[in-house]
Amino acid sequence: MSFDGLNPDAVAFYAELRDNNTKKWWAANKARYDEHVRAPFEAIGEELAGEFGPVKIFRPYRDVRFSADKSPYKLHIGLVSRTPIAHYMQLSDDGLLVGGGSYAVPTPAIKRFREIVDDVRLFGDLEATLEEVGEAGFTLMTDGALRTAPRGFTADHPRIHLLRLTRLAIGRSEAPADWMWTPDALDAIRTRWRTVQIWCDWMRENLGELIADAPHAR
Repeated sequence: MSFDGLNPDAVAFYAELRDNNTKKWWAANKARYDEHVRAPFEAIGEELAGEFGPVKIFRPYRDVRFSADKSPYKLHIGLVSRTPIAHYMQLSDDGLLVGGGSYAVPTPAIKRFREIVDDVRLFGDLEATLEEVGEAGFTLMTDGALRTAPRGFTADHPRIHLLRLTRLAIGRSEAPADWMWTPDALDAIRTRWRTVQIWCDWMRENLGELIADAPHAR
């Protein structure tokens, strides 16, 4: 399957799904999802796998068992590399999100990360890594961050924004743009994943065993 670009109808698909998140609407538009949303992701996944390893496309169904929101379908399509410290991309009506790292970080890895952040002798390499990916438009994802200082640290710590993190992932979001619907999207996304690789390499070097050995690691 050749990659000819993502399909702009995917943006329209998710905008419509946002207002019609029902099994009836999904059934009427399932062929559209398969052709315009999933198929381009399968094609680009095959291309990216050669450099970044096998990838997985997430199922479109939401897990509603413990959620007050019972809408059955996700409002985006996501693709991830099959490693504990992974590359990720997501398309929705908001546009494209490219990122990576670790979203479900085990406690020992978070503890070690905070030790690195707190130690001025160790923080320099992390700071340089964040500056490098930041120059390419990537920032640390802060969803899930603690509202207060973690135990053992004060709220006025100079790097409290890092100490509060519970997920160690970076991301770059972009609004829908014409380049996404062309074959050039492959090189653009591959370049972005190579930037994500800088962050993943730092994580593997400093936290890798603590994440890879976790029972819930992907």
